[in-house]
Amino acid sequence: MFATYLIGLREGLEATLVVSILVAFLVKSQRRDRLPQVWAGVGLAVALSVLFGWLIEYTSTSLLSRSEDRELFEAITSVAAVVFVTWMIFWMRRAARTIAGELRGKLTEALAVGSLAVAGMAFLAVIREGLETALIFYSAAQGAAGDSGPLLALIGGIVTAVVLGVLLYASALRINLSKFFTWTGALLILVAAGILKYGVHDFQEAGVLPGLNDLAFDITSVLDPSTWYAALLAGMFNVTPAPTVLEMIAWVAYAVPVLLLFLRPARRKPAPTATTTTVTERGADTGAEAEAASTPQRA
Repeated sequence: MFATYLIGLREGLEATLVVSILVAFLVKSQRRDRLPQVWAGVGLAVALSVLFGWLIEYTSTSLLSRSEDRELFEAITSVAAVVFVTWMIFWMRRAARTIAGELRGKLTEALAVGSLAVAGMAFLAVIREGLETALIFYSAAQGAAGDSGPLLALIGGIVTAVVLGVLLYASALRINLSKFFTWTGALLILVAAGILKYGVHDFQEAGVLPGLNDLAFDITSVLDPSTWYAALLAGMFNVTPAPTVLEMIAWVAYAVPVLLLFLRPARRKPAPTATTTTVTERGADTGAEAEAASTPQRA
């Protein structure tokens, strides 16, 4: 359940930060009359995300009658979820420092067009997070049919993210968002590795990949699946006592290089020349002032 809580917290906080940036920009620009359009776009994005999640679950449980088809569907969604997770954490790492300015620029353009453009801007800013959350949650919660725990954990993570977002917007709470996204990103990479491992197992059960009975090791005597800690590891990172060879190859081949790439220090850009220093500094000062006006300070 921790994995689904982390998914809800991470995705929810990203969406909350996006919405807070949009709202703060409108408030600072004396355009409160456009706030209803922002909330309408956010509401529509949330509704479509819930519908998308329901469609995935309905397809798996009702439309696919053969067990092989269900296993193949779950395997494909698992791989898609891993792709989304990987893209999301690297995108957020790269765009964290510029997302506020980009959103303000797009919202300025939308304000010039009209109310529908403002609603569409808010919708597009949130829908990506919502669709990712639905897909990743479905993949992470596989094997928990009939158990409401993962869903409650996801909702708890989203609620926590909304509370944090409101406190950040009100400047009542200051956290180091860079460190937050780094630590949660690293944990999500391990979650994604577990999802990929689960997807490989589903491909094997569907007959697409061989080696279903070729175990890499069997430590059931040490890691009893019936114990609480084994259930915790399986729920968080899909750590199982008897994985197949292909499962372990997939886990290591994904987790090790992706973690190394994600955790390596970012390269510093070369210092600007004397000719461009003034322009760069002025742009940075303007961006810093706008950032301070619309987003909470970071520790």
